[in-house]
Amino acid sequence: MERELTEPWEGLLCTPDGDDSGAGVLVLAGSSGRVDRERARLLARAGLTALAIRWFGGPGQPPGICEVPLETFTAAIDLLQRRGVRRIGVLGSSKGAEAALLTAVHAPRVDAVVAISPTSLVWSNVGPGLDGAERPYRSCWTWQGRPLPFVPMDETWTPTESPGRPVAVRGAYEQAARTFPDALPPAAIPVEHTRADLLLVAGGDDAMWPSAPFAEQLAARRRAAGLPSRLVHHPAAGHRPRLPGEPLFPASPTYAYGGTPEADALLGAAAWPHIVEVLTTSRMR
Repeated sequence: MERELTEPWEGLLCTPDGDDSGAGVLVLAGSSGRVDRERARLLARAGLTALAIRWFGGPGQPPGICEVPLETFTAAIDLLQRRGVRRIGVLGSSKGAEAALLTAVHAPRVDAVVAISPTSLVWSNVGPGLDGAERPYRSCWTWQGRPLPFVPMDETWTPTESPGRPVAVRGAYEQAARTFPDALPPAAIPVEHTRADLLLVAGGDDAMWPSAPFAEQLAARRRAAGLPSRLVHHPAAGHRPRLPGEPLFPASPTYAYGGTPEADALLGAAAWPHIVEVLTTSRMR
């Protein structure tokens, strides 16, 4: 069953038609800003109550990923809990994965996180805030009204692609990390501070940012704290792993995502059983 939502954010709530696992998942797309309806439907077919929301770009929200309150996501968790969900998961891709990880750090109610093409750091804003300004750089996120520490971008970076070709922006993030080394420790996402089970999914040919090294850093932080995590990786996959049953992602004329349709599908297929498992049961401990 599906229910379209308009308040307090645009969204889609999908509930299982058959057996209900008692588990629910908040579904967060990346910088497209869309409500990830297809992924929510896919997860509902796997027995989960799935809630996909628009978390920026909607009425009353920042038009860009700029000082987005993490309370946006805890309010969505409230809705899932009011629906009787007993096990709370958050699944996010790219910037949505950044949000998912941070939500788990700040909200002890989160039981599981699936971070697809994640980052291990908090980055500066992508687009304008509520004030309409993009500069100076600000954090993507706030918690209880305070911006989280972040890594700014280095504006001297220039793409290497020929004019008119899709741009791989991975180098911009790698250069920013080299330019601002002192910003890295405070901006690190402290996944060692969440009890949530953690599943990481990353492709080695990601052209948007270095999600595979980021995922390895997150897993290392968990190991150092004596906490479990699982990393599913494919060396030839890009930024957009495709889960079984999802349609092909359209090519972008603006950005290069890396990977190939075949490798992206292989990574999604390898990750899928682990995604269902971690969202429905606690077996990492």
